[in-house]
Amino acid sequence: MSTSPISRIPRIGYGWDSHEFQPGVPLKIGGVTLPHHSGLAGHSDGDVLLHALTDALLGAIAAGDIGTYFPPSDPKWKGADSALFVREALRLVDEAGYQIGNLDSTLILAAPKIGPHAEAIQKNVAELLGIEPSRVSIKAKTPEGMGTDNAAIAHVAVLLCEISWP
Repeated sequence: MSTSPISRIPRIGYGWDSHEFQPGVPLKIGGVTLPHHSGLAGHSDGDVLLHALTDALLGAIAAGDIGTYFPPSDPKWKGADSALFVREALRLVDEAGYQIGNLDSTLILAAPKIGPHAEAIQKNVAELLGIEPSRVSIKAKTPEGMGTDNAAIAHVAVLLCEISWP
């Protein structure tokens, strides 16, 4: 069995997260504040999409999960902007010699409707990742019959490609 590194192949990562709605906090999804009567409860800003993205990036390079780097027990992350988590995961991805090929995400929530906000979320996530919006897919579904009407769920898959130098 070879012990040589297999860094020449693309790597995929998958992440998911869920948070319950809570009145009195802003709703942030993909770094965009959406108009809604409730936000998402969480130790940080509760951005379910950016949390799932962070886990997908870390998973693709086998670097643990979001809680490894940003434990909810640490008060310094209370109310933190989840973009910080993504930036740290991106730093580790770059350090491992990879770059993002593309990202596919699905949000599951009863309200608000994501369609009117999907392009803004797509552009913000692409900017955060330093890639073109055409490489970021934002989809949404309703949780019909799942009993999760008071929560938001995000699933994210990422493809990482080896950084190639000229």
